[in-house]
Amino acid sequence: MTLFTCGERKPIPVQARGKHLVVDIHCHLGIPAADAIVQAKYPGPPPGINDFTSAKTAEVNRAQFASIGRTLNTLDTRLADMDRLGIDVQAISPSPGQYFYFTDAETGRDAARAVNDGMAQAVAQHPDRFVGMGSVPLQNVEMAVAEMRRCVKDLDLRGIEISTNVNGMDFHAEALRPFWAAAEELGVLIFVHPLGFTHAQRMSEYYFNNLIGNPLESTLAIGHMIFGGVLDRYPGLRICVAHGGGYIPGYWGRMDHGWRARGDCSEHCQHPPSSYLRKLWLDTLVFDHDELDSLVRTHGADRLCLGTDYPFDMSEPDPVGFHARLDAADQARILGLNAAALLGLEVAPVQI
Repeated sequence: MTLFTCGERKPIPVQARGKHLVVDIHCHLGIPAADAIVQAKYPGPPPGINDFTSAKTAEVNRAQFASIGRTLNTLDTRLADMDRLGIDVQAISPSPGQYFYFTDAETGRDAARAVNDGMAQAVAQHPDRFVGMGSVPLQNVEMAVAEMRRCVKDLDLRGIEISTNVNGMDFHAEALRPFWAAAEELGVLIFVHPLGFTHAQRMSEYYFNNLIGNPLESTLAIGHMIFGGVLDRYPGLRICVAHGGGYIPGYWGRMDHGWRARGDCSEHCQHPPSSYLRKLWLDTLVFDHDELDSLVRTHGADRLCLGTDYPFDMSEPDPVGFHARLDAADQARILGLNAAALLGLEVAPVQI
């Protein structure tokens, strides 16, 4: 069954190994070659990355990366982990620490190319188990658009992962319009994944810059797209937001009221803000069955995709089981069919 074909790209054949096709739309692969490019010119940690990190959190983070480094940066144990978790296909995206927006444009471009070449090489090793997402140097939009076109047309990557802001510039900025226009033209999935909160002076303890900051960043990113008119101007965008879309899906009534009551809230936004949420896809990495039920009820099973955040400690330990309470039709959509449609996958018949 062919679910989606974008432009001239051929569907990628995949196979369900269980009752339903299971596609993980939120998992990461690190590309050490890109780090080497950046470290040669910008040695040490990225600027600002530890500004809102307590000593205890830094200690836990160091231990985590020491433990998962091989898993994150290679394919050595990945297929076995996928089989254990019941995952048929991983849509591998760059590790969020590899956005590299802080560098000069040329270094960012070279690092992004290394990331994308590494993604394509990983997919080529197991094309029935992996589909790739790339990265672009959004600090220079012209270069970002050129690299996105290379990702789609030359490397056959099916998505582009971006952060929730570009060095503090939000998604409705006029400078980013050529990027959104090109993404809409190409029909490529844009996967929005935060990397902590930018103003987290009160979030350094208890890993709050991730636990609270990541969903808050996604909330702001979506809010700027909606209120800033991005989704009006580019209605064909295909966007999936990590971590259940942040906090907006659970509190959109306040946005709608502001849009109705205030001229500064409706200046660039043609319709009630909640109406735009259904133009987005969200992953289901919310960890709680009641929150999942709420997303299905308010957002719809046809706009949700399973995501694990593999291989980090904030990953869902039982991704298929987490959705087991849903009815069979909703399970089929969320576990794999929605992601297959977004990524251009073709479900091959099971060989008897």
